[in-house]
Amino acid sequence: MTDAHALTTSSPHTALRTAVRGRVWLPGDDGFDEARLPWNRAVDQPAAAVVEAADADDVAALVRYAAVRGATVATQPNGHGATGRTRDAIVLRTGRLDSITVDPAARRALIGAGVRSGALQAAAAEHGLTALPGSSPVVSVTGVVLGGGLSWFGRAFGWVADSVTAFDVIDAQGRPGHVTSASDPELFWALRGGGGDYAVVTALEIALHPAPEAYGGRVLWAGEHTAAVVDAYRALTADAPDELTAWLSLAQLPGADPVVAVDVAYLGGELQGRALLAALDALPAPIADTRQPLSVAELGSVTGDPTEPAAGLSRTELLTALDDDAVRTLLGKPLAPLVGVQVRHLGGALARPSDSPHGPLTEPYAVYLFGLPLGPDVAAAVAARQAELAAELPTSGRKPVTFLAPHESLADALGAASLERLRALKADRDPRGVLRSNFPVHG
Repeated sequence: MTDAHALTTSSPHTALRTAVRGRVWLPGDDGFDEARLPWNRAVDQPAAAVVEAADADDVAALVRYAAVRGATVATQPNGHGATGRTRDAIVLRTGRLDSITVDPAARRALIGAGVRSGALQAAAAEHGLTALPGSSPVVSVTGVVLGGGLSWFGRAFGWVADSVTAFDVIDAQGRPGHVTSASDPELFWALRGGGGDYAVVTALEIALHPAPEAYGGRVLWAGEHTAAVVDAYRALTADAPDELTAWLSLAQLPGADPVVAVDVAYLGGELQGRALLAALDALPAPIADTRQPLSVAELGSVTGDPTEPAAGLSRTELLTALDDDAVRTLLGKPLAPLVGVQVRHLGGALARPSDSPHGPLTEPYAVYLFGLPLGPDVAAAVAARQAELAAELPTSGRKPVTFLAPHESLADALGAASLERLRALKADRDPRGVLRSNFPVHG
């Protein structure tokens, strides 16, 4: 008998092979170590088993299996947002739940839990509609919703979760349910930004928004123009309409010269979009300018986010201002050991009332600090620089759930009242802890 065979047959979860119809990986199986990996390869993600569910019934079968055996299920459509809090858990992949049905008359889409943002955008664009996409086309919409969700059009329509009208779920006993604000207001509230600790979402219904025209792209300059670009960015965002979103990016990859970019998305036509962005045209000649009329299906390509798994170290903070002191902090030292700093303009509808665990996002900007863990010493230097910037910038002390770093918790994002309410819901719906999210409500 081979060592691998011995490991497989001795696993406490060998019965999974008959309990579910989807694919199962157990320790010792070929492909197990690959199957358990998260999207961010810098995160170590242990697992007792990995299951790729065939459909919603398969999800229910797995949860019933876990509930009977005192096991834990950690759900991840494709591993984005993983924190490594999966020891002894069965990692559930819901990527195969990828159906999309668009009702253009009702401006609604019913999507499976594994649907990626880019796929939903492509389906909505066929009808002159848009969902609320972020910078990456490969993140799951459900994962974004469970963390509240920021998007290119958040200034116009609020949190991504604010557009959700219903969830299909499997509860901690393995029973299916349909959740709306009327049928189960407490769970509906929790799933729109409080994480996935209370039920497994297998599908959701989300409102779509009119998008007859869109305009956007990236303008990229050499690093020597950074100060001028930052000044123009501050002027641009000081009075931007809610339909316009602009993100500022400072970048310097190892061995490359520094660059600065402004990424924009405007829910409107080219003529007005160019007029709103006139401050950028007054700057020195850019290295590249990709602004053009866009299909909303193309928004995921604006920033060029990686679409394949890789290792990275990130930290996000919400800024109470992007004033002169904040700019001096950001530009006062070389970017290294970081490779990127992104400032996102918020405000607009994001700052208005929201019946969600986070509530309104009143801070005007978010800053995302990113580095590469190129060895232990570099990783430590990246973390130290991130902490230094966070201490010196005018931060509010909280952050969006979807931007939490692996070592952080829901308490770093949500207020005490929301946390208490979520913990009460967890105790009521899953007292035995059958379900475990990336950021457990008690973690």
